Amino acid sequence: MLVKVKYAGLCVLGMEIFYILCIGYGLLLAGKAQELHHALFELIPGMVWGNPASMVWGAFYLAIVAWVSGWYIAWMHNVSLNIAK
Repeated sequence: MLVKVKYAGLCVLGMEIFYILCIGYGLLLAGKAQELHHALFELIPGMVWGNPASMVWGAFYLAIVAWVSGWYIAWMHNVSLNIAK
């Protein structure tokens, strides 16, 4: 059985590490690759590339998405184990 809160917290941690790495990578790109990378980030609601407040909002938004997703995945995993009994 997975502990939902612990699993969700680990999902948030992983998402935030990935988010920071992606922002750093986006700063290293140039030309069309940079444009595409920034455009993909701007799919996050309210995200504007280069705006520090917007980047903090993106981290908060993705943390919420990761928490909900992690909790749901752990719940579904636990339910599937209970059904199998």
